[in-house]
Amino acid sequence: MGDRISISISRQCELLGLHRSGFYYEPALESEENLRIMAAMDRLHTEYPTYGVPRMVVNLPAEFQPVNPKRIRRLMRIMGVEALYPKPNLSKRDKNHEIYPYLLRGVRIEKPLHVCSRDITYVPMKNGFMYLCAVIDWFSRFAPSWRLSNTLNGQFCIDALEEFLDMQGCPSIFNTDQGSQFTALEFIKRIKQRNIQISMDGKGRALDNVFIERLWRTIKQEHLYLYAYENGLDLHKGLSQFMDYYNTQRKHQSLNWKTPKEVFDQHNT
Repeated sequence: MGDRISISISRQCELLGLHRSGFYYEPALESEENLRIMAAMDRLHTEYPTYGVPRMVVNLPAEFQPVNPKRIRRLMRIMGVEALYPKPNLSKRDKNHEIYPYLLRGVRIEKPLHVCSRDITYVPMKNGFMYLCAVIDWFSRFAPSWRLSNTLNGQFCIDALEEFLDMQGCPSIFNTDQGSQFTALEFIKRIKQRNIQISMDGKGRALDNVFIERLWRTIKQEHLYLYAYENGLDLHKGLSQFMDYYNTQRKHQSLNWKTPKEVFDQHNT
């Protein structure tokens, strides 16, 4: 048998058509039972985002009962979910990071690249879980840039941001939550360098970023919950197909039955 050929991570990513900075595809792990509980919790949270620990405990399926509230609280922290706050763990800001006011209350969004935002959500898998972040244009619901990671390392957030800005252009306003991934100095620096206004959700106001919350619900209910991906690469391939469908084929009633990319291109002149 000849010598085994070792291919670098960078070369593997090149062959697969992936960004090197996005190679985070080993899923984060918990016990098999905890993963099943977390998957059930994710479905509950997607359908009923107002559920806190007490309601989450009593509404989990009978197969998990009785369940210790302390256990649910710990798992919710890992997942980054809490009542009325889709990601309090993600929204737990560093007190040294600057916080910006919410600029969008009462603002009429009239064209693409007026307002964009990005967020992170928990992604259940068969043998683990990952985190997904994406950038969305509020006017068109176009979401072409996204990244997966097995940690809440802020770099995968910056990668998605840079890809969107380089490929689609700079919005007038970029809205985020107050999470440490978004208030981190390097993230804010990238936005400021492009002379983009920064808007941040009010503390405890999940609906300030409602468009991307709707995107998460669509991705989970129409795709992720229908498949049990076993590894990060399969998850990436599946999400790539679904995100292409979402952007270029899925017609939205709120867009007069046009696709997000169609509306983005049509009005982005």
